[in-house]
Amino acid sequence: MHPITVLETTTCAAFIMILFAIAFLVPKKNRKLGFITVSSITIIVLSFLLIRPFWIDYQVSIKTEQLDHFLKKKYPNQEWEIGHQTGRQYNPYHLRVQFENEKGWTYTYSVVDETNICQNTWTPPEGSLPKEGEHFELNQCE
Repeated sequence: MHPITVLETTTCAAFIMILFAIAFLVPKKNRKLGFITVSSITIIVLSFLLIRPFWIDYQVSIKTEQLDHFLKKKYPNQEWEIGHQTGRQYNPYHLRVQFENEKGWTYTYSVVDETNICQNTWTPPEGSLPKEGEHFELNQCE
């Protein structure tokens, strides 16, 4: 498990334990309502922690399709491979593209929606300048 995930889970667990302790300390006539409230919060937090990775994967698949469509319009008759860096420390919505006709180069595109796609970083092979790339774009993302 990634350290960020461990930190998030531990923080949520501590928060929920504190809420249960507070609910236990509430006067007896309101204790049942306190436990119902804390149980509801627990279910919401657990649902969020369980659903979020699947939601991000779903969004990444949509953005990958949008980028593929964008690249088909911009670079017809070319082949490429789209991927993304895995790990919690990386933005899952920054997609890496490697073109078949340009080995060693990696371009990273930021995909906000189908109309707002831009190249934000590029990694040339050692000894090359960014402007030497066939697919190098000098545009700023908003």
